[in-house]
Amino acid sequence: MARRRKAKDVSHQSSERWLITYADLITLLMIFFVIMYAMSKVDVAKYESLAQALQLQFADGPSIVPKGAGIMGEAIPRESPDPAVRERQSAENDAEREARNQKEEELQNLLKVVREYIAEQRLEGQVSAKDTSRGIAITLNDLFLFDLGKADLKPGAYPVLEKLASLFPKLNAKVGIEGHTDDLPLATGSLYQDNWGLSQARSVSVIRYFVNSAKLEPATFISSAYADTKPVAPNDSEANRQKNRRVEIVVLRGEPPQ
Repeated sequence: MARRRKAKDVSHQSSERWLITYADLITLLMIFFVIMYAMSKVDVAKYESLAQALQLQFADGPSIVPKGAGIMGEAIPRESPDPAVRERQSAENDAEREARNQKEEELQNLLKVVREYIAEQRLEGQVSAKDTSRGIAITLNDLFLFDLGKADLKPGAYPVLEKLASLFPKLNAKVGIEGHTDDLPLATGSLYQDNWGLSQARSVSVIRYFVNSAKLEPATFISSAYADTKPVAPNDSEANRQKNRRVEIVVLRGEPPQ
């Protein structure tokens, strides 16, 4: 008799175990929906305040990407809920756009004036000017500026440099002065150890003219030496090597890298 009662109790308990599992499942579903509901009710004001604070913090601090840019490149502009902030941002964007357009117009005018000067003075074989992604590049071949293997400016180069010096103060731009050579080693007894030294000395000679003789602001200019590392033609003939021996004066479109 006792055995039958015990077996009946066990059978009764086993048949109701599914209720425990079902109750647990219902409880978990309820918790899940409560969490989802809570997440959907974001305090917009607090979220915007936090987002602006983080944006200011990251904009002022060091970053591995350019300021204003995201991981994938250009940042996605976010409209502020404050009308006054939106108006200020719009005015700043308009001012930046106007400044870029004005600078681009100045660069194109510079290119036009330099090309006209080259044509008037019949300097096509010695001087050229073109628009590049970095800015307006004015190229002067080495024999027009210097004697072979030297870095002292020839008197014949002064009129061209004087003309350029009259144009630079009108521009709000940095100017890179870049020295280039061919791949031939320097002659024995040269004043310079190698082509690096020669290209650097030639770059500095041009800058010294602009700063010391033309009295331009020294901070405007950036000196660079590339030796034979950036040829414009293969160094396989004298004509091509002549093209590679040059000084490039680049009026930069943007700010140079720091």
